[in-house]
Amino acid sequence: MSDEKIRVAVIGAGSFGRNHVRILSHMAGVELAAIVDSDHERARKLAQEHGSQAYAAVEQMPAAIQAAVVATPTVTHEAIAERLLETGVDVLVEKPIAATSASGERLAELAAAKGRILQAGHLERFNPAVMALEKALTIPLFFEVHRLSVFTPRSLDVDVILDLMIHDLDIVLSFTRELPNEVRAAGISVLSPKVDIANVRLAFPSGCIANLTASRVSTERVRKLRLFQPGEYISIDYQRQEAVRLAVLRNELPPEQPPPGFVPSKTSDKSGNGFAFSNPGIAVAQLAVEHGEPLQLELASFIQCVRERMQPRVDGYQAANALRVAESVVAKMKEHGDLVTETVRRRGEKTA
Repeated sequence: MSDEKIRVAVIGAGSFGRNHVRILSHMAGVELAAIVDSDHERARKLAQEHGSQAYAAVEQMPAAIQAAVVATPTVTHEAIAERLLETGVDVLVEKPIAATSASGERLAELAAAKGRILQAGHLERFNPAVMALEKALTIPLFFEVHRLSVFTPRSLDVDVILDLMIHDLDIVLSFTRELPNEVRAAGISVLSPKVDIANVRLAFPSGCIANLTASRVSTERVRKLRLFQPGEYISIDYQRQEAVRLAVLRNELPPEQPPPGFVPSKTSDKSGNGFAFSNPGIAVAQLAVEHGEPLQLELASFIQCVRERMQPRVDGYQAANALRVAESVVAKMKEHGDLVTETVRRRGEKTA
């Protein structure tokens, strides 16, 4: 594809769509050619603000559109993305990619058949701290993940799994490169009819374990992932875009030659973790993180994929897999909820 501007449409003028519009309207090599929303007045105001054109339906868009961002309610993703792909448009769909994993996989297969780009909006994959961790990844053994948010009336039509935890499910799957063979989950409703806080344990064929907690009824905002791999512990803070690495100083490294970029601590480690030490200790360092706005990086990557016909960092198949695991988690939570309800009923009968 030449260096001419890519003509892009944003479908959905809500909070997510507005952020996409904000970035795309100022992105080099991009022409924000259309903003589409069933609330035409909302689309018109946003288009006027950013020098674009407003439309009330996808069918009304000009045929010259080359790429589109779908930021509409999840239940509409499949129909809109399917129409766009069928008409030769490359698509970025906000997470989750569709209402079901089967629908997501159908979209991935359609994109492949049509030779179109299909990228899923798993934003945290473009978090600079996550990308720094990827470079340091060896053999994942154990994950501990916390994603906590204060309560807002947004996205209460879905469980906290599809609202928040799906980000971390996608990241864990991308690191392990396999699907879990065991899922355990429990969750409770607090301030909404859906599950607001959940804890999940995933076991993988490789032996890796992932514990994930997500809550949208916390008193504070926490976004952290901790990874344990042979001889190392790495902790990332999504919000701060920071990554800290602690590594065992092994006996093949002389005391005066710690791993590059590491500053040895003064703490001795005699815990018997399987390593021999000539100078027992832990090396601690910040991983190099190139800070940036994840959404800016995500959209820049999408446009590059459109221009150069590259494989997206998060394609439709990966997004469908994350959704498939999320569905398993929701099913396990229902099993746990049914068990708790039955236990309460039985004990209530005994005390009556």
